[in-house]
Amino acid sequence: MTGKWISVRKISNKINFFPMMRFSTMRLFRMLPVLLTLSVLAGCASLATSATSKLANNLSGAILNQDDPETVEAGMPSYLLLVDSLIEGDPKSESFLLSGSKLYGAYAAAFVSEPERAKRLARRARDYSDRALCVHDKRLCNVLERPYDEFSAAIAMLKIDDVPLLYASATAWAGWIQANSSDWNAIASLPKVKAMMTRVVELDETYSNGEGHLYLGVFATLLPSALGGKPEEGRAHFERAIQISAGRDLMAKVEYARRYARITYDRPLHDRLLQEVLDADAVAPGLTLSNVLAKRQARELLASADNYF
Repeated sequence: MTGKWISVRKISNKINFFPMMRFSTMRLFRMLPVLLTLSVLAGCASLATSATSKLANNLSGAILNQDDPETVEAGMPSYLLLVDSLIEGDPKSESFLLSGSKLYGAYAAAFVSEPERAKRLARRARDYSDRALCVHDKRLCNVLERPYDEFSAAIAMLKIDDVPLLYASATAWAGWIQANSSDWNAIASLPKVKAMMTRVVELDETYSNGEGHLYLGVFATLLPSALGGKPEEGRAHFERAIQISAGRDLMAKVEYARRYARITYDRPLHDRLLQEVLDADAVAPGLTLSNVLAKRQARELLASADNYF
């Protein structure tokens, strides 16, 4: 898989798998351009805790509707350090750990091209999500390191309220696999990540604009059918993701064109999907940044179509 599939979009959840997760055999994203000031309120410890928790939970809000990716890229490192400081101050905070995981995963996938650096950042994203799982429920400590049967049983016990945590963990691990795509030990974790995303869809397929389906579509189309891929299964997931977002999630169409239309050599579908992306308004609540990036990728894919088909 060329290009980035972990989208920069769902820092609040999910990022270029998505759209969003450079993984040669596997997309999507998040970031932040906001000036934040954390005040020490003497005698108001509970208020400060509430304020910082809310800050961590809403870090993505300022960027999801940002239409200038360069601004987001420039501002992101400050927020990585901010979240690190919050976690250091409260290492058992599930919300802080999840925010850190999302931010590091998004930044590594969307903006870091140096391989070793991408690996370090993706590893931190994964470590934070693993710690969040353990804080949430001791039975989930090191769950992804366990034999598949034990892992599967632990995932099966999760309920709809656990979807945000489960989704964040799955995307963090997908990003780590992406950054370590030359390591077969990392790639061996892919079935577990797929199982986690499948569980997300089982519990709430509409979560994060249906991005669970988008990830599953990518997983199913990593390979052509002759090599074990399941392009028609992937197509169904891509179409469901588009349906759930009412077509507002433009990255879903980009990935549909890139992952399905290209491996099946369906150029009419490929060009139609990408032209729809270019013709669409990028502004949509919670999706603007992702859609701006989707439009850029759509132009690149269309420009290379004559050489591909």
